[in-house]
Amino acid sequence: MSQQVVDRPLAHKFCSIACPSRPFLTGTPFRLELHVSYRKQSSAPLSNRNSFPAVAFAFSSDQTQTPLRRKALAGKAARGVYVSRGELEIVHIKSGGIRMRHRLVLCLAAALLVGFAILPAPAAAQQSCESLASLKITNLTITLAKAYNPPDNLVVTMPPSPVAPRGPLKIPVAVCRVVAFSTPTSDSHITFELWLPPASSWNGKFEAVGNGGFIGQIGYTAMLGGLQRDYAVAGTDTGHTGADETWALNHPEKLVDWSYRAVHEMTVDSKQILQSFYGTPAKLAYWNGCSTGGKQGLTEAQRYPTDFDGIVAGAPANYITHLQAGSVYMSWVSLKNGTDAPNYIPPAKYPALHKAALAACDAKDGVTDGVIEDPTRCNFNPKVIECSGADGPDCLTAPQVKTAEEIYEGAKWANGKQIYPGMEPGSELAWGMMAGGPAPTGIGVGFFTDMVFSNPNWDFRTFDLQRDTKTADSKLGSTVNAIDPNLKPFKEHGGKIVMYHGWADQLIAPLNSVNYYTSVIKFMGGANNTDDFYRLFMVPGMTHCQGGAGPSTFDMLGALEQWREHDTPPAQITASRVVKGVVQETRPLCPYPQAAIYKGSGDTNDAANFVCGNPNW
Repeated sequence: MSQQVVDRPLAHKFCSIACPSRPFLTGTPFRLELHVSYRKQSSAPLSNRNSFPAVAFAFSSDQTQTPLRRKALAGKAARGVYVSRGELEIVHIKSGGIRMRHRLVLCLAAALLVGFAILPAPAAAQQSCESLASLKITNLTITLAKAYNPPDNLVVTMPPSPVAPRGPLKIPVAVCRVVAFSTPTSDSHITFELWLPPASSWNGKFEAVGNGGFIGQIGYTAMLGGLQRDYAVAGTDTGHTGADETWALNHPEKLVDWSYRAVHEMTVDSKQILQSFYGTPAKLAYWNGCSTGGKQGLTEAQRYPTDFDGIVAGAPANYITHLQAGSVYMSWVSLKNGTDAPNYIPPAKYPALHKAALAACDAKDGVTDGVIEDPTRCNFNPKVIECSGADGPDCLTAPQVKTAEEIYEGAKWANGKQIYPGMEPGSELAWGMMAGGPAPTGIGVGFFTDMVFSNPNWDFRTFDLQRDTKTADSKLGSTVNAIDPNLKPFKEHGGKIVMYHGWADQLIAPLNSVNYYTSVIKFMGGANNTDDFYRLFMVPGMTHCQGGAGPSTFDMLGALEQWREHDTPPAQITASRVVKGVVQETRPLCPYPQAAIYKGSGDTNDAANFVCGNPNW
């Protein structure tokens, strides 16, 4: 089969052409240059540039009766059409021998030609899976394109990871598997996979799934979930392999790949491959991820607002420099003097602290269920279990009480302003990863060791919260953080965001999501200008992304689909607590700042007996 060549225009819509209203003299030969922007001319995100040049095309007519013809102008300086946040603008028309008063019709012709240049190609016939191996896309190498049909099932190997099961994962449905890697820079190797269901079962949509931590691993389990919903689905390793952070040491381009470039490359490439396979583009594109995956979703909305039409962002790690500073701070206050120090809280005491927090706040919402509905309304002071005499398993010593207070309060600047929020009451049973020791959290230390200081021998005991946070901000903030509240371009694109976060999250502070959401409301001009495209759902009792004492099984993607496709905003989302495959409890999740309020009668394990509203407890 002959090779297929696919260009990738970045421009999505024609903006405007400003031309003087002048008569046009017929019979005048002209030459019109249109410079159509292409993504590969610049890998910088849209938010980091005003405009950039692109590939040029010439449209010319020697006589008025001669049809227009097009040819590529190799090496020409692009002066005619530029892209700014996805919009075309013609800034120069080169016309030999034509006076300025003749530009009106030329501009009209330009408008027509630009429209022609950026219209999607007509649908082509569907290609075989194997033929995709010959598809040629700039900076992309396809290493495998193979169809699997039960009983000849696809089986992928799950590498060792702290966030996913090991061993083989069987894909029990028919699929075309495409494996590829992108090299936008000389130090980039962004591997991704695209799984394509048969055309007969494809739902016409594309889903991309997120990652966890700094781990270089494709999210196969999440991809399987999307495939079973009949999506064409993609996932990437973000440009590296391995579960630690050493890949970033002295590799700034790889850090850029992890931060934002890998997901964008995967998305643009996957859409091209998908269109070639089915003969038609996806009608909608969705993002679905938690933790780093949540951060990736917000990054896309901020930097590449037209990549996705809907985004599910769970527990987003979007303030990386302050998240990692806050994580190391929590380890530092607990472990800086070792596990034998007076201030260290042994994990065996976590249940006593948790029990005290529940005793103070669980019943405030009218239901005693082992879950604190809204910890921000809980005024818990760990001093209530300070030992009155000798140390014991059910009390905290005075130094241990101080450590607990510091963990709840989180990292702060010297002036008392928050650097990063602390843990919420109700999360105590899961403090071990951050504060239990004997070593500090690896992800936080790795961030400072390999990314901030480029020093493998950096010792967390030398951590200085003020100094080191400022260093991380100045060196990496603009690259790794996704805290821009300006989501207007994403909203104008028609995009929707459903964000969620567990109130008992032990790894990413729940108030981080509240703070970002609040910043967007402020920037957008109020809640009324925000909740029509972006809603936050806080999940009582849920730990990081899933699990915990509260209901943590829910369908955020389904809610997003209803919102984006049927204009039905999620007024509440039902969550379930499932134990050994059996639903034990259901509860509505409410758009923040609302909470689930018990009606006062009926089974408290049934969501039907709760309403979403503004609590007064």
